[in-house]
Amino acid sequence: MAITSANQLELLQTAEAVAREKMIDPNLVVEAMEESLARAAKSRYGTEMDIRVAIDRKTGRATFTRVRTVVEEEDLENYQAEFTVEQAKQYMANPEVGQEFIEEVPPVEMGRIAAQSAKQVILQKVREAERDRQFEEFKDRAGTIINGLVKREEYGNVIVDVGAGEAILRRNEKIGRESYRPNDRIRVYIKDVRREQRGPQIFLSRTAPEFMAELFKMEVPEIYDGIIEIKAVARDPGSRAKIAVISYDGSIDPVGACVGMRGSRVQAVVNELQGEKIDIIPWNEDQPTFLVNALQPAEVSKVVLDEEAGKIEVVVPEEQLSLAIGRRGQNVRLASQLTGLDIDIMTEEQESARRQAEFELRTKLFVDNLDLDEFFAQLLVAEGFSNLEEVAYVEIDELLVIDGVDEDTAKELQARAQDVLEAQNKAALENARALGVEDSLVEFEGLTPQMIEALAKDDVKTLEDFATCADWELAGGWTTTDGERTKDDGVLEPFDLSLEEAQAMIMTARVMLGWVDPADLEADAEEDTAVEAEETEV
Repeated sequence: MAITSANQLELLQTAEAVAREKMIDPNLVVEAMEESLARAAKSRYGTEMDIRVAIDRKTGRATFTRVRTVVEEEDLENYQAEFTVEQAKQYMANPEVGQEFIEEVPPVEMGRIAAQSAKQVILQKVREAERDRQFEEFKDRAGTIINGLVKREEYGNVIVDVGAGEAILRRNEKIGRESYRPNDRIRVYIKDVRREQRGPQIFLSRTAPEFMAELFKMEVPEIYDGIIEIKAVARDPGSRAKIAVISYDGSIDPVGACVGMRGSRVQAVVNELQGEKIDIIPWNEDQPTFLVNALQPAEVSKVVLDEEAGKIEVVVPEEQLSLAIGRRGQNVRLASQLTGLDIDIMTEEQESARRQAEFELRTKLFVDNLDLDEFFAQLLVAEGFSNLEEVAYVEIDELLVIDGVDEDTAKELQARAQDVLEAQNKAALENARALGVEDSLVEFEGLTPQMIEALAKDDVKTLEDFATCADWELAGGWTTTDGERTKDDGVLEPFDLSLEEAQAMIMTARVMLGWVDPADLEADAEEDTAVEAEETEV
């Protein structure tokens, strides 16, 4: 691709040929040629000079110009490309700082080395233009399925030709022990498209849950049309999967539509996924009902949901336990991923034993602290009392419903419970102060002495320490990493502090310390209210 000044039209012809071949803008090629000619001219006239080249887009004529910029005397560094106001007066009528003096210089013939250099510049520019075009083409296709041709395999990763470039299917994104040979056709999901130093990187996947969802969209017209929606997908790639669907048309069964006539639709997806078994489950906004569906084919006796912890207990008959858990825990793991809940499975016998242990523990609490006999303590537990606070501060009428409890007995029970709690509070406060807790934290509204003691043991001893805490550090929470939910214990979690309560307390502390302006909080609250109102209207 040597460029000479003898044949000016050759520049434009070359630019158009390259642009057609690479499917890029011809202007980009011409700009690369201008840059390469400018480099060649600098090697002839001097690298310190500011030489610029402009190629006429119609005639192909290349104009070479030398540019000098007017600068302050103290800023003069490059004598070849800059001059002072005084020096500029020789060439310009009224020179000012920042103005440029442009003069045409004779064009240069490109020798062999200069031509080779120019070729490298043009190729580099063309490659950059190709990368930009490829990125623009694929950036909006992330989240879709594409057909490609296997080019080669490198260290377990498959390089796929996707038409306008190459993409990579990493080893951990392949199903099971899939292997491919060059020129095999492959259907893949575009997981991510990123612009990197060496060009756009297109990352493919066959294990992503979204891949299965897109396959169903291709096979089930009702999903494509929006009549049926896929609400959740959970996969153990190559082995088993669960997909939750809902129909917005009462006359259409979402499960039946996804299965198809004699299983034709679901079988097409199964074949593409190397025989992966798929459970199609009706989605339900009621979480316990949805979970019962998700644990199919196992039968569930009872479900107990703890919404704050995002945790659910499932009770199954003894003979259903292995079916509910599945091989190597597969069934319950997929159900957990599908529902977003942490699932504890137990048999009816295990649940009965656990309830008995809880009953005995609460009975012992009342026997030891309220000086009651075992029978009377059991009556309290049977009526639903689980701690001393409930006995101490409940409406007296709720104690009178217990057999054998009159008003005097109820008052005595409450007095005993209040005395015990007061003694416990006093001891907790003394322990906290011994650990170095300051009055600013002790006097903070909403914290009980036991809470303050727990905070002190966790090295939270001042209002400033408290204000720097995160809500989950106080109330606890859950972290999901690679599909696995991990429990984060909170300092005040044993006291049934919710995340919302923790957030409110931390923000109150920050306002008291002057870290947050209350006006900003009110503005945020009004904005949230407005957004909720808009969503409700929609």
